[in-house]
Amino acid sequence: MNAIPTPIPARHKNVNRAEVCDQNFAEYVQAWSGSPRRAPRADEPVLPGSLCTAHDFIELFESQLVSRHLDLMARVLRVKNKVFYTIGSSGHEGNAMVARLTRHTDPAFLHYRSGALMAERFRKLPGMDPIMDSALSFAASKDDPASGGRHKVWGSKPLWVLPQTSTIASHLPKALGTAVAIEQARRIGHALPIPEDSIAICSFGDASSNHATAQTAFNAAQWTAYQKLPAPVLFVCEDNGIGISVKTPGGWIGNAFRHRDGLDYFYADGLDIAEGYEQVARAVYHCRTTRRPTFLHLRTTRIMGHAGTDFEIEWRSVEELVAVEATDPLLRSASIALESGLYTKESLLAKYEDIRRKCFAAAEEADRRPKLDRLDDVMAPLAPYTPDKVAAEAGRVDYADKRVAVFGGAEKLPEKLAPRHLAIQINNALHDLFCKYPETLLFGEDVAQKGGVYTVTKGLHKAFKNARVFNTLLDETMILGLAQGYANMGMLPVPEIQYLAYFHNACDQIRGEAASLQFFSNNQYKNPMLVRIAGLGYQRGFGGHFHNDNSIAALRDIPGLVVGCASRGDDAATMLRTLAALAKVNGRVTVFLEPIALYMTKDLYEAGDGQWLTAYPAPDQAMPLGEARVYEEDAEDLVIFTYGNGVPMSLRAAREIGKALGWKVRTVDLRWLVPLNEKFIGEQAKRAKRILVVDEGRHSAGVGEGVITAIVEAGEGAKPLRRVVGADTYTPLAGAAFLVLPGDADIVAAARELAK
Repeated sequence: MNAIPTPIPARHKNVNRAEVCDQNFAEYVQAWSGSPRRAPRADEPVLPGSLCTAHDFIELFESQLVSRHLDLMARVLRVKNKVFYTIGSSGHEGNAMVARLTRHTDPAFLHYRSGALMAERFRKLPGMDPIMDSALSFAASKDDPASGGRHKVWGSKPLWVLPQTSTIASHLPKALGTAVAIEQARRIGHALPIPEDSIAICSFGDASSNHATAQTAFNAAQWTAYQKLPAPVLFVCEDNGIGISVKTPGGWIGNAFRHRDGLDYFYADGLDIAEGYEQVARAVYHCRTTRRPTFLHLRTTRIMGHAGTDFEIEWRSVEELVAVEATDPLLRSASIALESGLYTKESLLAKYEDIRRKCFAAAEEADRRPKLDRLDDVMAPLAPYTPDKVAAEAGRVDYADKRVAVFGGAEKLPEKLAPRHLAIQINNALHDLFCKYPETLLFGEDVAQKGGVYTVTKGLHKAFKNARVFNTLLDETMILGLAQGYANMGMLPVPEIQYLAYFHNACDQIRGEAASLQFFSNNQYKNPMLVRIAGLGYQRGFGGHFHNDNSIAALRDIPGLVVGCASRGDDAATMLRTLAALAKVNGRVTVFLEPIALYMTKDLYEAGDGQWLTAYPAPDQAMPLGEARVYEEDAEDLVIFTYGNGVPMSLRAAREIGKALGWKVRTVDLRWLVPLNEKFIGEQAKRAKRILVVDEGRHSAGVGEGVITAIVEAGEGAKPLRRVVGADTYTPLAGAAFLVLPGDADIVAAARELAK
């Protein structure tokens, strides 16, 4: 005979699962019928055999309750527009154990369901209030100490929780990078801002673990451990079995990670503090003492849906929801609280309601606090720039003895030698930066002993050794993740991306992570770095589109980024000094885009003229941000705006235009592509009868659109104007490449069009 199914009470069919879970707690406590033990002393196990003491449990449980009531408060007040974020931590409250067993000086990169972890970490420093700080963040108040009202983030400067908005594990590479940086500091004699035995903590969900960005971090961690290099990162996979609505196959995380060589696996029951505490403690202890990458598989559950707008009852059966909600870790914690004798039913429910009142009171207060209401205030932390301080730093020369030693004598200093081509002067400038900043690290693919694909980094490894110049695995995402880690620990990373096309594989590490940190931390955290990217076209047909990539739009679209592109050696040296100073003084993420085709170029107009060789500028000279180079300043018949490979092309074309049309031509090398100096562009356009924009980027995605917009907005759009630009296509191999890239003849032809 089939059993008669137990009917589901009507209230369990409630579409508002937050209400159901809230009621479940009260009903569970009221219905508890166990026998309480003698209440343990503070230093005694909360239950027999548990590593968790009564004192530990009381505070952990309170952190769990704080996290839960913040979630419940957010669901209620969101409909009143007093709260603007409802992705909650309910079911993940066991992550409070991770905070309890680590230090507030262990840098943390957190999953968005880390509410209890944050609440518990607040205990590490006196006078901090997790409820009020969280309420201010939920309300998007200017007083939010984490982001200044720019986003709901888990973050705290004093607690070393770096704010971020990562949703699909894009924070894992920088967490590993930070762990590597902690150990790297010792090798280069760099003073860390945290204790030397710190570990990096990184939490994420089971669904996110499948993402390519997460997998690259795991692979790099294993690659590092395989070489016996320390990397004390604690990966905390909070496994709730579902990603929004897509279920993770049962046992998948354990099966996928239990036997990974170089990634040490630990399991902990995050639904049971008494049981899971020792398991978490073992993982933390292992990571801190062995300095090895550690994977903590933390069992969690997810109740109340993905967010407030996720009505699970519409796509999950009531029976399934009830079964999931029965695994609520707060029910188990309530059972421990009652069984241990630390709480009575009455005192436990009173505690529950007291925290609810505190959360709602904080939310109401946060709602009364000021919001961001001026664009200038919103953008203030995005791109800080103090020109005088940057100029002073860029021109600082207090390392003369080191220069003499590195270059092999005073007579061999580069400024005393004959003019050289771009690659040599970049190399000289990098040697100078390494002399100036002992915390500088250069790394990437092939940059060490080989000196880079084009020998641009030749000699750096020999001069500064493997601790400061080293090869990485072939993974641009991880290269930029390492850069963020080094920057977090106060170093000055100079990562190399071998080709511009390779940057696209890893773009989000700059766009979504590095460049956003100052914005989302209200300028409390910075990611100072100088990213070198070899790119652009004209390599005489070599390599096809991956080695002739003119897609600059991906860089121009990143808020707060600075991008410089030098076409000649002296400009490269002075620009690099300013980019490094921007990173050091203002914490900026900067990019130096190097035109590969100009690396070895010596001649300008004809073979053997040597007119594209330049002398090395003295180390006290630097290029101000936004400053262009103008050739033939007084010419007014035609002005050509260009950059990179377009500069020597335009200069050659200007000579032909002068011969053919009798015009005097002014050529403007923009040099700075992000941000464009729009005021200067407008001023140059005003002083010309005709305008050409020579852009080696693609027709629909280059730099020229920004230049033309600046011209039009300066009121000069009515003048005769043409754009010479690359075609909207990938760059083909061999001679066909020059069919899609603009050339000297195209510039001359465009000038003839303007003459009609």
